[in-house]
Amino acid sequence: MSATPTLPLLRRVSPGAWTALAWCASVAYPSVVLHVGTNHTPVHRDWVFIAATTVVAFTAAALLRQRPLLSIALLIAATLAVTDATRANAQLPLTALLAVDVALCLVTAAQPRRTSRAALALVLVLLIVHLGMAPDNTFGLTTATYDGAPAPGTVFVVDHFQLTTSLPHIGVSDEGVLAAVIAWLVGRSIRQSREHTEVLSAQLAAQAVTGERLRIAREMHDTVAHSIGIVALQAGAARRVIDSRPDRARDALTEIEAAGRETLAGLRLMLVALREADGEPAGTPAHLPQGLADLDRLAAATTSAGVRVDVQWHGERRPLPPEIDLSAFRVIQESVTNVVRHADVRSCQVSIDCRKEDEVSVEITDRGRGHGTTPGSGYGLAGLRERVALLHGEFHAGPRPDGGFRVAARLPLAGGAR
Repeated sequence: MSATPTLPLLRRVSPGAWTALAWCASVAYPSVVLHVGTNHTPVHRDWVFIAATTVVAFTAAALLRQRPLLSIALLIAATLAVTDATRANAQLPLTALLAVDVALCLVTAAQPRRTSRAALALVLVLLIVHLGMAPDNTFGLTTATYDGAPAPGTVFVVDHFQLTTSLPHIGVSDEGVLAAVIAWLVGRSIRQSREHTEVLSAQLAAQAVTGERLRIAREMHDTVAHSIGIVALQAGAARRVIDSRPDRARDALTEIEAAGRETLAGLRLMLVALREADGEPAGTPAHLPQGLADLDRLAAATTSAGVRVDVQWHGERRPLPPEIDLSAFRVIQESVTNVVRHADVRSCQVSIDCRKEDEVSVEITDRGRGHGTTPGSGYGLAGLRERVALLHGEFHAGPRPDGGFRVAARLPLAGGAR
């Protein structure tokens, strides 16, 4: 079997690791970017307390997959503690919520919908409660302009919360709520994209399996049906002359043996091809008909079985693409087999037209009683129609107006397999 492809580096990082990295970035931001105050004096931070909250945050990151809601609650608690956002007049910086937003996005992308919605509700409730805890915070889009009086356009006021219709400015605390919603939407989009990709992959896999089953069925039918038809015809001939003409019966049995060996070789080659597709080593396959070069041998074997095959070539014989060459031969082989099994005639005609540079056409006709009551019926003809369609060709099969049956296929040389 083929080796599983290695995931890209970014996808090999676990959600907990991404959350931990986001926490480190949010904690380091004030020291790295804002390491100097307005008077160019270093900003002192309680690193022992920061280390303690970091332990809590890393514990939350480790629990992100197993306990996503508990993990997000711990992250919010650690964020509020490390920023001292519970004191009066405190604003919760947007950068401090980086780990919370990353965790919310990852939970939404990976967890069930109910869990993602509960996580969003938890974040929003805690952020809104924080907005109401600080006297200078208002819930809405007017936080930065609030001076103690109700903002313009306020509909009603409940404690520190205000519902307003005026939207002049986005405040710091409002940005945290907005960022949480955006993180949830991004995670939801990632989950929907992944689910859509999984559905498409499942459909493509099912189509591939169906196509492979049809291909194997066609090859099995094309490999076995002709030989079995020859075997049945020769066995019947041998039974009739075994007493009066033992030499003719011996020849018929020889043809039966050859047909049986050819069928076994075909089945063996098919198994070899399937094993090679699975990555297993296989031996050298026996010879099988691979194209129109084997048409003379097919005609000789069928003629010896009692049905003469008259082959006519039109145009110059030239090398054909392998899939075209094999498909043209399979059409002729199946059609001749149907003549032997169903037509009840002593001869049939095979025509190969190579006069056009961009296509090859084959036609098989007989003057027998037909191959069935419905034109184009039977698994063999259905398989031929599928084979020709895969090569963007045209296939026709049906009774002739003046009696007999006709099979015709046109295979373009430039189309290639779909």
